[in-house]
Amino acid sequence: MAVKKQPPEDESAEAKRRRSGGYHVGTVDTVISVEDVNRQAREMAEPVPIEKIAALAGGNPHVTISNLRAGYGQMEILHDFNLQVGKGQSLCLIGPNGAGKSTVLHTIFGFTNIFHGGVTVGVGADVRDVTALTPNQKLKEAGIAYILQDKSVFPEMTVEENLWMGGYLMEKTSQAREQAEKIFSKYSRLAARRTHQAKVLSGGERRLLEISRALVMEPEILLVDEPSIGLEPRFIDMVFEILDDLQNNEGKTIIMVEQNAKKGLEFADIGYVLVAGETAIAGPGDELLENPEVGRLFLGG
Repeated sequence: MAVKKQPPEDESAEAKRRRSGGYHVGTVDTVISVEDVNRQAREMAEPVPIEKIAALAGGNPHVTISNLRAGYGQMEILHDFNLQVGKGQSLCLIGPNGAGKSTVLHTIFGFTNIFHGGVTVGVGADVRDVTALTPNQKLKEAGIAYILQDKSVFPEMTVEENLWMGGYLMEKTSQAREQAEKIFSKYSRLAARRTHQAKVLSGGERRLLEISRALVMEPEILLVDEPSIGLEPRFIDMVFEILDDLQNNEGKTIIMVEQNAKKGLEFADIGYVLVAGETAIAGPGDELLENPEVGRLFLGG
């Protein structure tokens, strides 16, 4: 049996730093600090030309963010940020805490102040500027749904009632009920628990309910914030299988923030590494997985 080599007791701090395993990976003495990740990511960053952003989206984007400066109050978080993703594609945003990843989703959905630039949705002659729309308008009129991080279900309501709540913008409650039945026919796991209160569901079942509730309005674009957070590995796999089905079988366009960078990049067609509100690296997801610097800082290898 192989014996794991232990570092010498007198190992210097610098030596410990050199054998660090990556962001949020390893024991306390092997984790790179957020400050170090930001610094090292800036050092490896190169300007990402808009031509590359467009090429990754196949030259025909469904969602476009152009020269965006946005944030909260008067604080600017995103600086001249650009994003493009094609219809039916998936894009994963990774990076250290505070890089602006969730702010991208918030901006698309209408939760931030936009100081410059804008957001458009649609292809060809159907392109629409949605920058100034409210979140309700973006969901109902532009087909954009936001799937929040964990714990967004209504715990005292049943699974069925939670799904009905997903159709709160529909003109008739009967429409929401019809959509709920379609979801039950697709996800037998939820159907078996339709009369159970949401608070008794497992973590994976709650995440499935959160995703399903967002589907009631039949959106074309899904903004998914940390789908794996707080889940056991078996449920993480289940959630990504569901997202894969929504993309590849139902044609949903998915923009995701995922702290589990390896899982997110394995799933996504496109990956962006964000640092301090700017794109440091952009490329196909599998290409970023093979990038040694991305691996060292974000994948634990």
